[in-house]
Amino acid sequence: MNATHSILRANKWLLLRRLSQSGILALFMLGPWAGIWIVKGNLSSSLTLKTLPLTDPYVLLQSFAAGHIPYQAALIGAAIVAIFYLLAGGRVYCSWVCPVNLVTDAAAWLRRSLGLKGGHAPDANTRYWLLAGTLIAAMLTHTLVWEWVNPVSILHRSLLFGFGLGGFILLAIFLYDLLLATRGWCGHLCPVGAFYSLLGHYAIPRVSAVKRNDCDDCMDCFRVCPEPQVIRPALKEIGQTSPVINSANCTLCGRCIDVCDKEVFNITHRFNHRSES
Repeated sequence: MNATHSILRANKWLLLRRLSQSGILALFMLGPWAGIWIVKGNLSSSLTLKTLPLTDPYVLLQSFAAGHIPYQAALIGAAIVAIFYLLAGGRVYCSWVCPVNLVTDAAAWLRRSLGLKGGHAPDANTRYWLLAGTLIAAMLTHTLVWEWVNPVSILHRSLLFGFGLGGFILLAIFLYDLLLATRGWCGHLCPVGAFYSLLGHYAIPRVSAVKRNDCDDCMDCFRVCPEPQVIRPALKEIGQTSPVINSANCTLCGRCIDVCDKEVFNITHRFNHRSES
């Protein structure tokens, strides 16, 4: 196997995610940049080919909390998106769609490369408190407060109008993950990820530690996983016998598959509880 093939094989799922993230971002940018309006809008609300409405259900929930009555197209768009993530897994949004993942992945890679240790991340449940806080803030102010500082919205605006104050917010997230807390933003603070995790409990696609008996405890999967706590129950049979990672916080990023020399993990479905020796 040549070196190029080896690199591609070792990063297959990472490259697929980058194609997905950049492709989705490109569809939104084609209109403003090149006048090719395949998709109008952004990840909060969009219209594809002048026909298909898509709305972030989290944004819709904020609108309801703020006392706004959404248009019918917004309701239909939110229903389409919610059904998709209920089936595919809510945190798929975080690893395959969200452009801020590029920022946090870069910080995680640099942190590993520099061998940085230490730091303190808040409790992972903090993101759920922040999620509740954004809804309470919308209710009290009658505005979508979170959308003023949502890094996803900021990144879209920055690409269109330049990196002003929004650039500092994105830089702050990068530095926070790099210097203070491993996967601090996505894994512990982001209310968007918290919301989408609530949609992922009964998703069909799952990662399975199907060959967990071959595990040599190298810990590579834990080092690259954005939510490493989800691996242990399936891999080490702690609290469950099934090799399937059942946690709604698994992002299906596939990095555990990429880095495992023993090919312990694969992508399967929630009903496949088969384990190989």
